[in-house]
Amino acid sequence: MRFLYIVLLLAMTSACEQKPGWQGSLEALLASQPERFATVMENPEKYRVQIMYTQIDRDVNNQPSFKTLIYNVNPTEYFYPASTVKLPVSVLALEKLRRLNRPGLDRDTTMLTGAGEAFMTPAITDESAANGLPSVGQYIRKILLVSDNDAFNRLYEFVGQREINERLRSMGYFDTRIIHRLESSLSEEENRWTNPVQFVDGEDVVYEQDMVYSDISFRGAEPQPMGLAEIVNDERLERPKDFAGKNAYSLLDQHDFIKNLVFPESAKPRKQLHLSEDDYRFLYQYMSMYPGESGIETYKDTEKYPPGYVKFLMYGGNAKSIPENIRIFNKVGDAYGFLTDAAYIVDFKNNIEFILSATIYTNENQTFNDNNYEYDNIGLPFLRDLGQAIYEVELERKREHQPDLSRFRFLGKDQK
Repeated sequence: MRFLYIVLLLAMTSACEQKPGWQGSLEALLASQPERFATVMENPEKYRVQIMYTQIDRDVNNQPSFKTLIYNVNPTEYFYPASTVKLPVSVLALEKLRRLNRPGLDRDTTMLTGAGEAFMTPAITDESAANGLPSVGQYIRKILLVSDNDAFNRLYEFVGQREINERLRSMGYFDTRIIHRLESSLSEEENRWTNPVQFVDGEDVVYEQDMVYSDISFRGAEPQPMGLAEIVNDERLERPKDFAGKNAYSLLDQHDFIKNLVFPESAKPRKQLHLSEDDYRFLYQYMSMYPGESGIETYKDTEKYPPGYVKFLMYGGNAKSIPENIRIFNKVGDAYGFLTDAAYIVDFKNNIEFILSATIYTNENQTFNDNNYEYDNIGLPFLRDLGQAIYEVELERKREHQPDLSRFRFLGKDQK
């Protein structure tokens, strides 16, 4: 499998070298704009930058073809994926609902999470939902709109650790492991257990599952030490942090997952997702929606949740406005100094579409859990400027056929 990755990356690099103009080299593009990228490009190894950019061309029948350019992509170089793992788990939760195929069971069915052990927490209400009750659909909305951690944890518990990882491996995502809840102090062993869950319609139980234990360990096979120190229970420990027991989701896997989600007809058979057309449209809508468009009362505070809140590429995670012709279908993550965004970006006015994924590490003092990371002055500006630079390339790129992007437009009360 590692050999196949090397072949793939060499092929991508070869394609980059043949591109005219800026020669299709992401490194050349970054070097040509020191006003944007000088700080990071002076020491890209320090910032552990990885970038993947896919150009999309359509034929006369609107069928897509892809050319992927890479910079410093290495599936074996670990970065902490943070909230980016929420997207595949959201998809797997929808897959599981379809697979269960129970009458009355869908993404809007009330989902009640129990607590079978003392370390577990229940969830029987959801103030963000119109009816005050939790559901798979509402959890996914919260994940895609504002990257809600508890919503992810509930879907992790519904799908289960073993099922998540075995399904991802069956699709060929071997550099991914999702083995713990987020913003949680549970141990590795406790994270192998998932809560009991009931789906109900009023007083009727539609489906229920007991606690589930993953009898297979998906922990990293090798230690993955990083940094010089970490803060644990307010104590500074002078030692590297071992990420072998933490989630992993390589940039290559993230980019590929976004591509297969957005272009299911182009996915190889083993990587095809078991979703309905309605599932796809639901995901696209909330991936591209801004919090204030959702109709959810909590997210109407545009100071707390501006349109760019979870849009790192092009808009730096804080843009107060985004042109109405641009939509970004993405999932971001930020933790431990790592910032990552994987996105399909469209411009309906200029008929532009591309896929861009990138990660950067900003932890100058090499200490974890001290909340002292250079997100605002290095990481987020880099991802914002990278997105803008690639967008500018796309504005100038010639296309033989204009894409029909109507599949990705959403009209109605939630999104204009």
